Amino acid sequence: MLSFIKNLTKPKTVDIADSNIANLGTDLEKKARLDAAQKEPAWEGVGSKVGLKVFRIEQFKVVPVSEDKVGKFYNGDSYIVINTWKKADEDKLYHDIHFWLGAKSSQDEQGTAAYKTVELDDYLGTVPVEHREVQGDESALFKSYFKSFEVLEGGVASGFKHVTADVHVPHLYKISLHSLVAPHKDTGITINEVAISYKSLNSGDVFVLDAEKAIYAWIGSHAKGIEKLKAQEVARRIESEREGRANVVVFDENDTDAAAFWEALGGKGPITSAADAAKAAEKPVVEKALIRLTDRTEGAKLSYKVEATNGSIKKSQLDSNDVFIVDNSDHVYVWVGSNSSDVERKNAMKFATDYLAAHSRPLSLPVTRVVEGVEDRVPSFVACLA
Repeated sequence: MLSFIKNLTKPKTVDIADSNIANLGTDLEKKARLDAAQKEPAWEGVGSKVGLKVFRIEQFKVVPVSEDKVGKFYNGDSYIVINTWKKADEDKLYHDIHFWLGAKSSQDEQGTAAYKTVELDDYLGTVPVEHREVQGDESALFKSYFKSFEVLEGGVASGFKHVTADVHVPHLYKISLHSLVAPHKDTGITINEVAISYKSLNSGDVFVLDAEKAIYAWIGSHAKGIEKLKAQEVARRIESEREGRANVVVFDENDTDAAAFWEALGGKGPITSAADAAKAAEKPVVEKALIRLTDRTEGAKLSYKVEATNGSIKKSQLDSNDVFIVDNSDHVYVWVGSNSSDVERKNAMKFATDYLAAHSRPLSLPVTRVVEGVEDRVPSFVACLA
């Protein structure tokens, strides 16, 4: 049995009366939540038709992201993304709400994004699937919405520009691939801004350096052919944005005539192998765990208990009266039973993130909330159940 699981084997309780959630579930509290959601101007019309909407948290306010900037995320900010869709044979609309947390966004911004996500959920009738996304570990579903998914340095205060009036600010981007949501069959591009240094390079990937005098596409010796094409595509796009101020130059890792590239990068050094880069990106595989969150205890105290840790989680182990956390090693799911209390529901996502922190699990793991009865909308959750 894993060490972090040992710490969960005994039921733990939290005195609701001593917390700030004692009024959750009252008619007054429900009305207050719904009133707040209906008064949020950003939510007007959201979810009423098929499509993707992106919002950024700016000074505790929800601000729509313009169409031309959808897909660009700044690591100093937090965002809310809602995808509204329907099945081919139905007119009913479905919603997936994601809140994305940049690595350098403030706790206040992150908290606002999480709170406003719940508010949007209330606005849409508490039936959407909610997802927590953290920079660098986004779910495949989240990335699939964007033909170009970019994570850039900066935030609301600093913004992002390739070029200023007088001085060009260089940027180094790592280019990788992701799948697109159906019916798109093309491959999407993930663009992550990284530190300008040879230490950021590795033989298994491709990079684009937007330097003052040229735009360099650097191709790792073990990069895939499609990655090479996409890197050049990104470089050409930047070239167009810079309006002829710099031209594209393509280098393979083993090219000997690349002195200008290394100079622009700040110096040449040993390149990390593809194998070492892949190993560094690996996350520890842990045994699956099923944890029950309930307030059906003496004194109505919120408690949690491990129901299974043997790596085999069955759907039959879920109980409609409570909330369950399913830790599937690379993704954490919050299953909300149809008869669970308001206190359990409203603490479910927070408990999942607290669980990660308390038991040495990566805090960046994707967390998805699934309401009983709509499990088929989250195939990855269904797949993790025996």
